[in-house]
Amino acid sequence: QVHLVESGGALVQAGGSLRLSCTASGNIGGIASMDWYRQSPGKQRELVGSLTRSGDTTYADSVEGRFTISRDSARSTMYLQMNMLEPEDTAVYYCAAYTPAGHVYWGLGTRVTVSS
Repeated sequence: QVHLVESGGALVQAGGSLRLSCTASGNIGGIASMDWYRQSPGKQRELVGSLTRSGDTTYADSVEGRFTISRDSARSTMYLQMNMLEPEDTAVYYCAAYTPAGHVYWGLGTRVTVSS
């Protein structure tokens, strides 16, 4: 079992920055990869970016060059650094963790609001 807690969401002006955190606990040794997702009102949840066990990252086109995923293994935490925020980035941001057996664990999300 893996427990994920997101934090760092806030109200920020367009052009600003935020750093979200996703802290994992439980059987974190069984995590193969992790993702950041977001969901805006009335829209489907969309993939923001991914982090592999080896540290490789990929990003959605909409955030490429503005968002950066990193991790601190000692703190069992994954981060999402978001720069040059736009009103379209307003959403609840979730992290997800995957095991090799195909289990997926989700956090409860953290809300980001970008004002124009």
